[in-house]
Amino acid sequence: MKGISSTMAITVTGLLALNGNAEPVHYPSKCKLPLVKDKPLVNSIHLKDLLKCAQDLEDIAYATPARNRVHGSEGHHGTVQYFKDTLESLGDYYKVELQEFTTEVTLASAQEFSAGGVTYDTDSFEFGNNGTWTDVPLVNVANLGCDPEDVPDTVTGNVALIARGDCTFVQKITNAGAKGAVAAMIYNNLEAGVASGTLGGVNELIPLGGLTRADGLALAELIEAGETVTSSGTYWAYVTEATSHNVIATSKYGDPDNVLFLGAHSDSVDKGPGINDNGSGSCGILTVAKALSKYRTNAQVKFAWWTAEEEGLLGAEHFVNTSTPEDLAKIRLYLNFDMIASPNYFLGIYDGDGSRFNLSGPPGSDVAEHLFEEFFAARNLTTFGAEFNGRSDYGPFLDAGVPCSGLDTGADGVKTEEEQKIYGGIAGETYDQNYHSAADNFNNLAHFPFEINAKAISHVVATYAKSWEGFPARLPSNSTSVARRHLHPRSSGVPKRHSCGVTELMEY
Repeated sequence: MKGISSTMAITVTGLLALNGNAEPVHYPSKCKLPLVKDKPLVNSIHLKDLLKCAQDLEDIAYATPARNRVHGSEGHHGTVQYFKDTLESLGDYYKVELQEFTTEVTLASAQEFSAGGVTYDTDSFEFGNNGTWTDVPLVNVANLGCDPEDVPDTVTGNVALIARGDCTFVQKITNAGAKGAVAAMIYNNLEAGVASGTLGGVNELIPLGGLTRADGLALAELIEAGETVTSSGTYWAYVTEATSHNVIATSKYGDPDNVLFLGAHSDSVDKGPGINDNGSGSCGILTVAKALSKYRTNAQVKFAWWTAEEEGLLGAEHFVNTSTPEDLAKIRLYLNFDMIASPNYFLGIYDGDGSRFNLSGPPGSDVAEHLFEEFFAARNLTTFGAEFNGRSDYGPFLDAGVPCSGLDTGADGVKTEEEQKIYGGIAGETYDQNYHSAADNFNNLAHFPFEINAKAISHVVATYAKSWEGFPARLPSNSTSVARRHLHPRSSGVPKRHSCGVTELMEY
């Protein structure tokens, strides 16, 4: 049910609207800045600066009643203002713009569940529908509820109890609802807290709540033993319209026809401040943007902090959809950073060449992946290919045929024994045990991957901001072989203009 329109707003002087029309390039007055070099830029990235940014984001969230930074909220407006103010404090190095758009947001309010007279920890799901029931029996759903045949006929008029895993939440409760269930409870498949997540958008599905693995298994065993376990539940939330902003900073140095683009999402889920997801990525690229402002570049460098990623990549999608094909064709490479400091981490690089997951990106995605690999290998650090499925803000760029790469330390996937031997941590546990929870705060950050990943980002920035030598030219978007990713509700020796207005031969 759609609620009243949000009255939250951000006060910004001189708000700039983005459009697809190219503007004249204005270069900073400090044309005597040195050309960016790899080692100095990498050495200028320090853990203390990353942590200062992360602490600031937590403070912004905790200064609001909701204690989060969900898009459209007071906490997210504060986050946007923080990035804007920080970038503008660097003088005239970047053109800083706010791209505004309005979308729907789910504001959670109440969730309660009891069974057999016992009250259980529970959570709602984003875009879950409101519902209340009293003294309604629980019915076990076989296997994982991914096949309609898993759902017994006895679920009609009752509440389906389903284990998480193998298919989407939507598929599970669609199957249960089709058999007449009045609601569903999904319990976790790992010892990682209460099951929760998103249904991807407004829907007409049955109400849904989450349980821990231990509680779900205990209830399932009682039912399997023949006991009638009655349950009562209340899940209430409302959907409202919210205005939100992408923050986009474009260097006034560099060739605007050869753009290096970095992005990270700036919003959290409604459960907490989102300091690993994705304060880590946001702070990583902000720290690099600040360090880069001491140098001139041959390529234009653009940074973006996307809003509404947690709602389905809406901020990045809005940018891509409102950009002209000509402007998108100027982006040589898009780099995405989402969760780069997970506590039970692995060091992941998007599998742009498809060598691990057999799904490659547009030409250049593989080259960027290998550049990241070389950085870590030079420091005797092992990396793994991370699944390149478009389920973060690089997805819309992939769909537009833009080469993409990025880093990842894991979310709700499970750490393997091989990874445990390399990185330490706990095999069999999720990479971030506090993923999408109130405990994703400043203390949830792993310092080593946070710093080394930020340094890796600066290495790739220094390399391509100086020269695109060895990087393939962009293909027309209609000639790429990249298949569209669906989310579950996701040349050389060419004369170029010098940064200070002088034409010289550059390697692109």
